[in-house]
Amino acid sequence: MTGIEPSIRLRGVGKSFAGISVLRKIDLDIYPGEILGLVGENGAGKSTLGKIVGGYYAASEGTVEAFGSDVGVWSPKEALERGVAIMHQELQLVPELTVAENVFLGIEEHLHGVLARTEQSRLVPIVESTGFEIDPAAKITDLPIADRQKIEIMRALARDAKVIVMDEPTSSLTSDEADRLHVTMRNLRAAGGTIVYVSHFLENILQVCDRITVLRDGDLVRTAPASGETKESLVSAMLGGGKTELPFPERKELRMSRTLLDAKGLSSSNGTRNASLRIDAGEIVGLIGLVGSGRSEIARTLIGADDSTGGEMLLDGVQYDNRSLSESTKRGFVMVPEDRRKQGLIMTLRLSSNMTLPHLSTFASRFGWIEGRGERDKAQEVIGHFDIRPSDPNGNVMNLSGGNQQKVLLGKWFLKDPKVAILDEPSRGVDVGARQRIHEAIAELAGKGTGVLLISSEIEEILGLAHRAYLVSTGTVYDEVDPRETSVDEVLRALFHLQDDSSSSAGESVHNA
Repeated sequence: MTGIEPSIRLRGVGKSFAGISVLRKIDLDIYPGEILGLVGENGAGKSTLGKIVGGYYAASEGTVEAFGSDVGVWSPKEALERGVAIMHQELQLVPELTVAENVFLGIEEHLHGVLARTEQSRLVPIVESTGFEIDPAAKITDLPIADRQKIEIMRALARDAKVIVMDEPTSSLTSDEADRLHVTMRNLRAAGGTIVYVSHFLENILQVCDRITVLRDGDLVRTAPASGETKESLVSAMLGGGKTELPFPERKELRMSRTLLDAKGLSSSNGTRNASLRIDAGEIVGLIGLVGSGRSEIARTLIGADDSTGGEMLLDGVQYDNRSLSESTKRGFVMVPEDRRKQGLIMTLRLSSNMTLPHLSTFASRFGWIEGRGERDKAQEVIGHFDIRPSDPNGNVMNLSGGNQQKVLLGKWFLKDPKVAILDEPSRGVDVGARQRIHEAIAELAGKGTGVLLISSEIEEILGLAHRAYLVSTGTVYDEVDPRETSVDEVLRALFHLQDDSSSSAGESVHNA
């Protein structure tokens, strides 16, 4: 943009963790009044670059300028004081505070040195501008991850920043909510603000961005006008060598096999009510529902994370009552949760320890000591299988990109082939390359005879991978569909019909909805 001074200027910026380079020699100008898209595979460095702009990381080399001045010492607090805010992919919320208190945490209004308690009234215009429907007085700990993501977005907007880095802001939002967020982003751009939009949803990037920067393996490939890019051109630049996005892995036909999980009339205090479903050996079964439909709650009831109040379940033909996570793990029944930081990984541990934690008895000597070499070798095998980068089993999982953390979470439960695996949003927040590897791993797991229950907000993902799928609304399983004979439009019409009148829709066929 000739003649316009950039809001942020990066020159020769690099970043290393424990001697491993994740960004190299980045030169980039970010201008006022633009939405700049930042894309790349997981591990390409896009989140790291966003965190450098937002003050969360200091550059290991090179210079960062904000509004014409060298930033010097750069931290989130100083970045915010100079007009730069960041919305993290890994949500930074205080569980015991309310929505309003989290949104204005650190920028509360005071009266004579005492908190004025004006957060709820100050939240009103932000709620109106985004269209997010959420209770300002609700505690974070009681909210699903989709609502928490909305709060992280509102936190960034509440700072009145001139530059906002948004790292995967739509990964848990519905299509309608993502559209409303894009309207808000355009309004901020029209007012002279700058958005750095990090996302693996290439359609969203092309729809809303003015320019797009592509990173690959820590290097900047190009920055170009969005009008000259397509999804295919971006994927080719991200992956290198002219590669394009690959289709879903081949869905293997099922032969006569035994039923591994058979649940009838399950209910729970978490909102699950009279839910019934079946999973056979080697079968991928999808749960499809709108955000808030109770998909995750049904999964938690199945595996014993939440207590059941009714119904019964057979696991591999054996009655399974008094379910618990520890007992399910012993029986080969595992779950990959949607919130990897809160429920899936221990962020202060190294990669190998995270992967082997549920399987320590496998690596214990007869004297009870953990055989470190065997543990590391097995972790290294999984790291190679999932192409986790950096590939050091002794590296801290906290220093990995979100997508590579997700691969660690999957590898943790794929290290030993389980009998039944529940995968809740297994490809959330990952790029096209990592998504392809995760899809292949799911198909491989089912090919070994594991029964898979797949939960995803992306209907295309379930229709592309599953052998069968159930429609879910208000905590109840309503209908079964054949993914090979059902379109996304048909599923959406059925889901909205169920949402409007769940009771009258029970048992109605998707093709008649």
